[in-house]
Amino acid sequence: MRKRYWLDLIFARRLSDMNSIAGNWTNIREDEDNFQLQLYVAGASANSIRAIENLKIICEKYLPGRYSLEVIDVHQQGLIAEREQIIALPMLLKVHPAPVRRLIGDLSDLTKVLKGLNIHESI
Repeated sequence: MRKRYWLDLIFARRLSDMNSIAGNWTNIREDEDNFQLQLYVAGASANSIRAIENLKIICEKYLPGRYSLEVIDVHQQGLIAEREQIIALPMLLKVHPAPVRRLIGDLSDLTKVLKGLNIHESI
């Protein structure tokens, strides 16, 4: 499938350790309260790339084995963006666990992201 092919090439260079860049990333163990995340991006913009990189690092550190992440390019999936009423990009949508939360920006402020996802950092 050639869907989002150009995004795959750009992100694959920057995030070479990932098997699949565009689309779904799943890292879930059975029988846990897993996080379902959707990251809406605008093509290969600098903010979009930073948001993907930052979120992947956060998920691997604070949610290992407990998340699924779907990256959605609104340039190619406009109807989804319209349905979800996306007003700014990049935007992270935490679908599960409740409550649903929306975080806007490149997700570089770790404290705000953890608070928005309701993840308590253990010291």
